[in-house]
Amino acid sequence: MTHLISPSLLSADFGNLQKDIEMINQSEADWFHLDIMDGVFVPNISFGFPIIKFVKKHAKKPLDVHLMIVDPDRYIEDFQKAGADLLTVHYEACNHLHRTIQNIKSKGMKAGVSLNPHTPVHLLKDVIADLDLVLIMSVNPGFGGQKFILNTIEKIKELKELIVKKKSNALIEVDGGVDNTNAKMLIEAGCDALVAGSYIFGSGNKLETIKSLKSLSNL
Repeated sequence: MTHLISPSLLSADFGNLQKDIEMINQSEADWFHLDIMDGVFVPNISFGFPIIKFVKKHAKKPLDVHLMIVDPDRYIEDFQKAGADLLTVHYEACNHLHRTIQNIKSKGMKAGVSLNPHTPVHLLKDVIADLDLVLIMSVNPGFGGQKFILNTIEKIKELKELIVKKKSNALIEVDGGVDNTNAKMLIEAGCDALVAGSYIFGSGNKLETIKSLKSLSNL
């Protein structure tokens, strides 16, 4: 399987959001990545249901929604109704992770779990077979434009081993500081989906930047 590209709308131009949505529709990107922050789980606030519904209305590709919020269980059905196709919660925010995963799936969405940089991969061994995706944070969550944490490469390799051992179909996604200096390393380590925000939206040619990320070979 060729790797997926999920541009992060956190770095888009919210003064002209529809233009950036259309750009992603026309690009070689596979998903729209939406970061939902509550100012509690992470020290920042992003956007909520009205923006998700707006994106869903105009998007021609799946919505990859990443919840950086406390008590995500309260809102699972709301995110499904707003248009999430894949819903990712944080391991660190869920007291009953297996139940949360099953709840997401029962609403017809794919289920993902994200790990902060300090959270070890082995903690997912009892749920990995139930997951559609694991999102490895390669920066500390909460703000865009941070420096990539190099240890992420080893985490991906460890996670890939766990996925194979448990015969899981989970994809590995990486978010944080992804650009042309590390994307190929991430793919070679076993990453299936790259999230990129400021690298794409801060470039002079967004379509070409997405194309360059998509064309990287994992051979």
